[in-house]
Amino acid sequence: MSDTFKDRVTIYEVAAAAGVSLATVSRVINNHPNVTPATRAKVQNAITRLGYRPSALAQALATSKTTNIGLIIPSANYVFISNMLHGIVMRANSLGYLITLFVTGSKKEDALEAMDKLITSHVDGAIIFDDLFEEEEVTKITNYQVPVVVVNNRLDEDEKVACITFGYENTLREEIIRHHLRTSDVLMHFVELPNNGRLLERLKRSFITTHHEEGRNYIVHTVKDGYHGHYKYFKELFKTTRQGFFVAYRDSLGRAITNAATESGLRIPEDVQVISLIGTRYAEQGRPKLSSMILDMEEVGNKALEMLIEILEGKTHLPRQKVVAEYIKLDTTR
Repeated sequence: MSDTFKDRVTIYEVAAAAGVSLATVSRVINNHPNVTPATRAKVQNAITRLGYRPSALAQALATSKTTNIGLIIPSANYVFISNMLHGIVMRANSLGYLITLFVTGSKKEDALEAMDKLITSHVDGAIIFDDLFEEEEVTKITNYQVPVVVVNNRLDEDEKVACITFGYENTLREEIIRHHLRTSDVLMHFVELPNNGRLLERLKRSFITTHHEEGRNYIVHTVKDGYHGHYKYFKELFKTTRQGFFVAYRDSLGRAITNAATESGLRIPEDVQVISLIGTRYAEQGRPKLSSMILDMEEVGNKALEMLIEILEGKTHLPRQKVVAEYIKLDTTR
């Protein structure tokens, strides 16, 4: 993990260094009168020595109030989302925060319902990772004085919104698409879903734009989400299409394409090449190993919570960070 993700000094470390309880540290931080001068001096010395910055948790201990973070995600079934969730929950547990989970589903009305539930639950802050929300809908939360971190979405400057964006487009365009178009005559295929979402739509535009710039033809397939839908579609396609470079959204969907190809008598990567836009550890499980674009989603979750804590603690300059995907070439591309 990089230096920017190191743990900050916690109230637990201050209490241990001063030889007092968490509640005593909290009373000192909150200027509570029921602390002896000698104890107050010990705590202040520990704070100075360790470079401790009071957190929302430390301030909440004085009133027995626990900080509750709302998290909106489309589903925990997808590995890359569950990885992010794990990063958030583990960091929250270490700091004493509670996480309330709101799952949106695939429909816009479900997302808006989850948003309303989050607002009425009176959370202290929110992390939103869902392609279905527009800027005005996120702003609706901040109107209720709820600080927000949005993941995979960039909003205009807002005093209560921080952003983590994903850098996929340049990697896809330069390392994969343009390289392939300039070294091979094999047609590229982009596989979209009925409801693409913000990220997949951006990548589709990058795919199409790069082909136009290179003066090359391409095919876009709209295929029902899920392994079985992809497998059935491509098993039928490979009856007549005997070669191609296919860009799939997730590992499981890329695996459906490779399975359909090999079971149709095609060789990988000689006849059919496949990459997954959102790769996980499952890219290396099964054979052939799946070439993928990789983001450390657990680290993204960890950082999202850290950013939200900074807002809760009154940081005035809100962070805007981009996490860049790395292309991992394995067995399914030449």
